Amino acid sequence: MNKYALLILALTLSACGAPENNSAEGHDGADAPAQAVKGPHNGRLLADGSFAIELAIFETGLPPEYHAWPTLDGKPVPLDQVDLTVQLTRLNKNEEFSFAPQADYLRGDHVVREPHSFIVKVIAIHAGKTREWSYESFEGRTTIASDIAEAAGIKTEVAGSAQLAQTLTLYGRIVPDPAHERQVSARYPGLIRAVSKKLGDHVDAGAALAQIESNESLQTYTVTAPIGGIVTARNANQGEQSGDRALFAIMDPSSVWAELSVFPRDRTKVRAGAAVRVKSADSDVVVEGKVDRVDVLAGANQAVTARVTLKNPNGEFVSGGFVTAEVAVAERTVPLAVKTTGLQPFRDFTVVYEQVGDTYEVRMLELGEQHGEWVEVLGGLEPGARYVTESSYVIKADIEKSGASHVH
Repeated sequence: MNKYALLILALTLSACGAPENNSAEGHDGADAPAQAVKGPHNGRLLADGSFAIELAIFETGLPPEYHAWPTLDGKPVPLDQVDLTVQLTRLNKNEEFSFAPQADYLRGDHVVREPHSFIVKVIAIHAGKTREWSYESFEGRTTIASDIAEAAGIKTEVAGSAQLAQTLTLYGRIVPDPAHERQVSARYPGLIRAVSKKLGDHVDAGAALAQIESNESLQTYTVTAPIGGIVTARNANQGEQSGDRALFAIMDPSSVWAELSVFPRDRTKVRAGAAVRVKSADSDVVVEGKVDRVDVLAGANQAVTARVTLKNPNGEFVSGGFVTAEVAVAERTVPLAVKTTGLQPFRDFTVVYEQVGDTYEVRMLELGEQHGEWVEVLGGLEPGARYVTESSYVIKADIEKSGASHVH
């Protein structure tokens, strides 16, 4: 996407970003509007006449939990005289909190899990009267229309199980695949009358390489390319005798070998058939393959060679070039994993963005092992959730722009 297109996209996102009442969140766990009144405990003060509830999310030295302080005419109300309930409407799940007296406050009965992004409904019963308040408390959430998301390159997948491959890093170089090389000689020795191809030329199978006049029959015949590829050697010039030497060498670069060095400490780990991801040392090109075989004879450096056949249709891997390879040496299936391409930092967390309709919201992750493109998820995301795998930075930028994140 060019700079002009990115500018248009940014302007469009500015017009369709987060809800209007998303503002910087206070320590009460709410994206409080500017007019929200704070109480003496730095919580949100919810008043109805002379009765008020101050509600805050407390998280200093312990997991986030609700604390509440009821007052009447500005004075504390006996805690056992107030029946308090807090209902949270999340993007994909609802929760309800009951409260019980604790020291000089009412304490919620369980942890307020991240993200603190929800519509809050507070119900307080005191002296036979029921009072209710409702407000929005969003963080890490934004809305982007589907056509804008598509234009921004945002892609999603459903979270589920995955196979994590434990890998071993090996180094090596690219060499020609012998099955895709040919040495071309004259069928009948004779005088080379003409040469039609030079070193480095691309040739198709059957292309004319040279004209030879047979010494025996004095008939001229054509030497042709047995395969398509590149002329990597030419040992033929007009007016020479062909003899029985190789006149041309042709290599088809669509298939090459990666020769990887396996040192003694790793020999027992690398086996034929293991999956391999090979990356060029001078580019971002990555190709997947399998170990064809592991040599049994060590070289002067005591390493044995593991060979991998790589498909190379566009010629990104050049013979003689160095490569880095990740060889799978063990696998295990985990019940939940996400692609590392979707990970983003958010506050002190590593997150992905879950998609529900046109809304995207952070999911703070507890992560396990990472291997290759996958990382195990131990908590923070439900199986079956649809999350952003590509261009997640667009979501992050729009959330930061809208101020839909808070600082604890």
